[in-house]
Amino acid sequence: MPFESLSERIQMSLRRVTGRGKLSEKDIDEMMREIRLSLLEADVNYKVVKKFTAEVKEKALGEKIMKSLSPGDMVVKVVHDELKSLMGEEATPVVYKAGGLTTFMLVGLQGAGKTTHCGKIATFLRKKDQRKPIMIAADIYRPAAIDQLVTVGKQLNIPVFSMGTEHKVVDIVREGLKYAKDNGFDLAIIDTAGRLHIDNLLMNELDEIVKISEPEEILLTIDAMMGQDAINVITTFNEKLSLTGCILTKLDGDTRGGAALSIRYLTNVPIKYIGVGEKLDQLEIFHPDRMAGRILGMGDVVSLVEKASDAVSEEEATKLAEKMQKGKFDYDDFLKQIKWIRKMGSIKGLLGMIPGVGKQIKGLDIDEKQFAYIEAIIKSMTVNERKNPQLLAKSSSRRERISKGSGRPYPEVNALTKRFEDMKRQMQMVSNMGEDDIKKQTLKKNNFNASQTKPKKGKGKGRGNFRF
Repeated sequence: MPFESLSERIQMSLRRVTGRGKLSEKDIDEMMREIRLSLLEADVNYKVVKKFTAEVKEKALGEKIMKSLSPGDMVVKVVHDELKSLMGEEATPVVYKAGGLTTFMLVGLQGAGKTTHCGKIATFLRKKDQRKPIMIAADIYRPAAIDQLVTVGKQLNIPVFSMGTEHKVVDIVREGLKYAKDNGFDLAIIDTAGRLHIDNLLMNELDEIVKISEPEEILLTIDAMMGQDAINVITTFNEKLSLTGCILTKLDGDTRGGAALSIRYLTNVPIKYIGVGEKLDQLEIFHPDRMAGRILGMGDVVSLVEKASDAVSEEEATKLAEKMQKGKFDYDDFLKQIKWIRKMGSIKGLLGMIPGVGKQIKGLDIDEKQFAYIEAIIKSMTVNERKNPQLLAKSSSRRERISKGSGRPYPEVNALTKRFEDMKRQMQMVSNMGEDDIKKQTLKKNNFNASQTKPKKGKGKGRGNFRF
């Protein structure tokens, strides 16, 4: 989960003021002192910390907040808004050329993940914006850089233009762009060379590529674990190349978070994407408001819903729901569900997006390998056994065979089949309860209508003669 330590410290600081009916200046000062230390320990630039704490304190001591019915909650809102402001207010989209070939150029130091993120961006924009991408291998210095990009391209089924390491970089880029235009591609992503440190040779070469390609986006890949040194790297690249944005990588671990909170304020370069895992589909648009919510433990339901909709189509979800309601849920359906969940990312990361759950999973050890074990067990079943789960519930010999075939212990296979049967029973009970409720509501409605429309017996003009 991104910024786990920072998030926990800030949330602890805010608990000092939440829920109180009144706040004093001393309460605000104590809270701000703890937040200041939290940010500095997270390697946030001291200028950013100074500006942030000054803004929050000034607004927190405002007359409107101090006299409100829930000043603590208002202070939390102030902190949220200031965090959002530091990171850029709202997401900054990438820019495309109005017509023809759009060119993106990825730059950065070695080890930041340029080559991998070429593939991540290409597959992300192919799916999200229906682009037809091609990647250009322009890193001729790092051993196996071209081979790595070709491998990434094959995994994603995205073409890679390469001329090997014997040609000049400017010639490779020029020919690559010509090939892209001639073959109907509308997005070219250039993977450039990096260095262990910034030098004139690197910068001059990148400057030449910019002049040839005239890219719509120059994106710097930066390691989220760099801390304050990331600002120096961004500043140097920006002065020479005029960056349009950056990609913050390795944000899936417990990074200190200093770079994400400092970049926009100190360099005015927006964070456009964040890498949240090693897999090639683990890339997200950076939303400052959502990230501020995650840091404060408010969750990120919008991103969670987006992940779910990306992992499974509405049609597939509807079909599966219908099978559940009819009690026809089988092991093939169960396997689909597991694949959908794994496609969405780590379980701990997903739980952290649910409001109020983040602090409860602190230190929770979730073994993601269990999914692989379950898949192995299900794939060791016959087609008939998957379609008819009751066969396994009744036969220990079948379970023994599956245990040997999957390499998992017999008690583990037993436990899975038992949990599956329990789950099916619960689904059926919920479905039946839903049907019974509908029947009761329908009957109640019919009885109500009948009682209202039936004329009552009686004489005169009293209520007994009322009818519709």
